[in-house]
Amino acid sequence: MLSPLHEAIWHGLIYAAEEMGVILQQTAISPNIRDRLDFSCAILDPTGRLVAQAEHIPVHLGTMAVAGPLIVDRVLREYSVEPGDIYITNDPYLAGTHLNDITVLKPVFYSNRVVAWLINKAHHVDVGGSVPGSIGGRVSSLIEEGTIIPLVRLARRGDIDKTVIEILAANSRTPLQLKMDLHAQLAALKRGEELVKQLIERYGVRNLLDAMKSSIEYVREYTRRSLEEYKGRASAEDVLEGMEKDYVIKVGIDIGGGSARVDYEGTSLQAQEPLNSVFHVTVAATTFALKMVFDPQMPVNQGFYEVVDIVAPKGTLVNPIPPAPVSAYTETSQRIVDVVLRALAQIVPERVPAASGGTMTNVSFGGRGWAFYETIGCGFGARPSADGVDGVHVNMTNTLNTPIEVLEQLYPIRVLRYELRSGSGGLGKYRGGLGIVREYLALDHVKVSIAGNRVRSRPWGLNGGLPGKPARYIVVRSNGVVEELPPIASVELAPGERLIVETPGGGGYGDPCERPEHLIREDVDEGKVQLEEIVKILRKCGKWKQT
Repeated sequence: MLSPLHEAIWHGLIYAAEEMGVILQQTAISPNIRDRLDFSCAILDPTGRLVAQAEHIPVHLGTMAVAGPLIVDRVLREYSVEPGDIYITNDPYLAGTHLNDITVLKPVFYSNRVVAWLINKAHHVDVGGSVPGSIGGRVSSLIEEGTIIPLVRLARRGDIDKTVIEILAANSRTPLQLKMDLHAQLAALKRGEELVKQLIERYGVRNLLDAMKSSIEYVREYTRRSLEEYKGRASAEDVLEGMEKDYVIKVGIDIGGGSARVDYEGTSLQAQEPLNSVFHVTVAATTFALKMVFDPQMPVNQGFYEVVDIVAPKGTLVNPIPPAPVSAYTETSQRIVDVVLRALAQIVPERVPAASGGTMTNVSFGGRGWAFYETIGCGFGARPSADGVDGVHVNMTNTLNTPIEVLEQLYPIRVLRYELRSGSGGLGKYRGGLGIVREYLALDHVKVSIAGNRVRSRPWGLNGGLPGKPARYIVVRSNGVVEELPPIASVELAPGERLIVETPGGGGYGDPCERPEHLIREDVDEGKVQLEEIVKILRKCGKWKQT
């Protein structure tokens, strides 16, 4: 157990991370950060171990547990660190995720020594590359996806190197947004430093350092105790859709003795398209799924990640070798969660839901001097005792939608429809959550990029539940021609042409024959599934006449 003093300090650090996020949101100008909250903040100990995190993006935060020690070690080896220094990188193979996510890091000094590091990561709308939004496209190398920022010192003794910022802005389709959002990240670091120093003034530096250490030990032991309740081995696989081919993600899980081992042996080799997931992301997605099943309320810091052993063979989709492209790792991270949950369903079936939509559905628009990016929600899988949740961002994303008013005010795009997708949830004793329909009308010449998934495959059901409907990405031309797009695609729209995005529904849970009255009363009455589907199931169950 943590002492009351150490617990107070640890929660003070968690509060500081949350407050950093508030400052970042309130001072950013891009809709992606200001409205969608596509950023994350955390605090590291002097060696870079994750101590405290805000409730932000799971895939960002999980990668910080891997990136923190790596980045801090590099900084200490390559630089003479001084008060007021700030370091920056977006190298996915160092900081995790993809080039859009720019990471900044600042030391907190006390009595001429580093006592903590402040870190935040924010998704910038455009960092160059072959397509607006810098995600997706037909690329085969990281360098084609945008500007790569190696680990460099952005500020020395408080003086910002404006050359670094100008170089980044010159390579972005949205230079003003990049500059302003980056300054918002720096403002968040400043606020975090103030709050950490307030904790030192109140409790003393020795107590701060001891609280960091003991909080990591506490979470490590908490995690072990949580896992001691479970034991078993299981394996599973699932597919991830590329432009023209499918890739396989395989996993083997061994739970026992208060620890977990997760092995991705047998997963497809890395791709010559932007679906690769750096090891940091694989760690983040794997541990997210474990926490979701075994103890959703489990506190998280470096101690949690020390209990889970993750093996991902080099050169595979889940641990690529640079310069493999990674911009659409978002889709791979979702599939990692799916395959881990599918395996865990064999060990603790009463705690695992059916598959959720399984995609972040990245949509980017761009034209001369502007770019816009958002992700779109889908259906959450049905649960062992309840329906899935309709129209939400699931698993590795924790962002919001872009308000239509903001989108239409800033960009030459009109949103014609934004609604739940009728009939998309998989049927079962409990129905999968519904996906979303979002229809865009181009008011000018626009280049569109899609990076999604579950177009050719479907989110699986569990225990007799049926799969959810797959995604559809549709372009309607001005002459009435309708084009179906693959999971990853780039197209151009002329004024008056439309893009329709239909995201997948979640899988169903349990045999639908167990609740035939539920199908009629709740689904048909609300128009959530087509009547013919209900009739077909009821006849198969021998319940049609009775009902």
